[in-house]
Amino acid sequence: MKVRVDGRTVDVPAGTLVAAAVEIGAPGHGGRVSPGGARRQPLCGMGVCGECRVNVDGRAHRLGCQTLCVAGMEIRTDA
Repeated sequence: MKVRVDGRTVDVPAGTLVAAAVEIGAPGHGGRVSPGGARRQPLCGMGVCGECRVNVDGRAHRLGCQTLCVAGMEIRTDA
């Protein structure tokens, strides 16, 4: 299925988590940025650390490690 990550169309298989789609669509560039400017990536895989937060279809602060992709979904990493 196709989703969009930061404006790029990405093909992902059914059952893919949003956090994985971000890594496929924007390798090394998705995720949060620390106050010091360092790139952060999803860490815990269970929604506790919050490092996977993204905008999904215009809704901010969705947990990418807990959200399954849906065809046509729009994902922004600037959550």
